[in-house]
Amino acid sequence: MVFLFIALRRIGRGTLAAVWDASIFISVLLWDFSLGFVNVITPSKKLGHVVPEGHPGAGGVWPEYIPPREGDSRCSCPALNALANHGILPRDGRNLTFKQLTETVRASYNFAPSFCYFVPRRMAQILGRTYADGTLNLEDIDVHNGIEHDGSLTRDDIYHKQSQALPSAALVAALLRSATGPPPKSLDLNRTLTPADLAKRTGIRRREARASNPQFSLDTSHKVFGSANAATMLTIFGGRVNDLHTLLTEERLPQGWEPRVRARMGLTMNAFNSSMMSVELGIKEEVEGPILT
Repeated sequence: MVFLFIALRRIGRGTLAAVWDASIFISVLLWDFSLGFVNVITPSKKLGHVVPEGHPGAGGVWPEYIPPREGDSRCSCPALNALANHGILPRDGRNLTFKQLTETVRASYNFAPSFCYFVPRRMAQILGRTYADGTLNLEDIDVHNGIEHDGSLTRDDIYHKQSQALPSAALVAALLRSATGPPPKSLDLNRTLTPADLAKRTGIRRREARASNPQFSLDTSHKVFGSANAATMLTIFGGRVNDLHTLLTEERLPQGWEPRVRARMGLTMNAFNSSMMSVELGIKEEVEGPILT
């Protein structure tokens, strides 16, 4: 389990906090399995009703999109930036609470509540803050080698520029061009990204970044984060190139869009791990020959 690996890394430090973190994780893991069981025995949400009624985006009607203005805080996560650009999170991206992230991401993207608790709590730990009453600006997420990492599919390494808030048009275009999957039935879409596509593209990015960045670093946990980002494209966004083009280039949610995961309790950590591992296990970082983009 990828999330178990992240949690247990702290136990090696021999601290009481690490043991407490592990006990919290076990509780979250049991919670997550119970939510997965509920997903199995209950019907999926109906199309057009994935986002809860009364929440922004319900029925595919997203609030007005306004690109970030000077002074607004943004980060390397296009899904969070999109929520700020639509005003679902504060438009300036500042003074957010970790609990606010939990609630907003849960309702907007249909991640399971266990998932939406675990990730912001881990984010708070990385930033040295508390989940219960801590706050952050979106840009805080981009502390280098916290969650942000080298070899991103959509951002240049921080070595090459000062901010990760803006995507690389060239990297996004190369990513979307790599899609080989067929379009969803009865929909007029371009191709879809597959796990193999994302694994191949991630391998290229890691080799490319290692060659061009003399400060390149990518430990196992950051490889996991990278593959997890790819898995979000496969699950919540269904790998659909048209939707991903809008999200990754404009950091906007298309009108009529809703999360592609319709499970009653949302995308669990366990289910997410399957998609993440399908990407990570397919990555080949050491391939002879030129790097093709």
